[in-house]
Amino acid sequence: MKTRYLILSGLLALTLAACSQEKTATTEAKSSTEQKTVEEGTAGSMSQEASQKKAEVVNKGDHYSIQGKYDEIVVANKHYPMSKDYNPGENPTARQKVNKLISDAQALGLNVSNQVSGFRAYDTQAGLYNNYVASHGKQEADRFSARPGFSEHQTGLVFDLIDNQGQLLGAEGTNESSKKATTWLDKNAHKYGFIVRYKPEFVDKTGYMEESWHIRYAGEDVAKTIYEKNISLEEYLNAPGGDYAN
Repeated sequence: MKTRYLILSGLLALTLAACSQEKTATTEAKSSTEQKTVEEGTAGSMSQEASQKKAEVVNKGDHYSIQGKYDEIVVANKHYPMSKDYNPGENPTARQKVNKLISDAQALGLNVSNQVSGFRAYDTQAGLYNNYVASHGKQEADRFSARPGFSEHQTGLVFDLIDNQGQLLGAEGTNESSKKATTWLDKNAHKYGFIVRYKPEFVDKTGYMEESWHIRYAGEDVAKTIYEKNISLEEYLNAPGGDYAN
């Protein structure tokens, strides 16, 4: 694992969500109205969760997405790749929010530096992944590193947080202050619109081992729902997840 952190450190140096009958009748009428609304394809009074379950993953040509309540939600996991030409760069809203998160964490005296690993182009991820395959073997590398085109970093919505010792936040071998910072992050990331993407309980859904430092911007409404229900992004979107098909 040390090799993994050294490679990422090199990359960092380069790229620094009435009565009972009347009540029953009202409920039935509301249910009938909502059902009609769904059939007509309008937003109506559907809950966001129900809407998400009805949504489908759409191939946009260079990436996949699901239409959320307000915005497009890019889907990037081991089942939905992005093309080599998909190059959105760093999302400015996500950058603004992560800066605020880091500033607030530092104000609390937490071991979080200003340094992050954010957007990675296809070719950059290819170099990282190939190095991991060379040092760990393909099967092991697939547990913690995305193949080129499958990395969430390519969406421009993801940041790996770094402690003041230059290590991935809370990673194996880091000190207690770094791990303490991840405890705060896990409980507060959603307040800034982020989700801790790769939790240990979601390995079978995400296909990746735990990464306490890896946060993805999803917007405050989506992030809040995911946090409160303690579910993966795949479960929220009702989208396939887990390991690669081959």
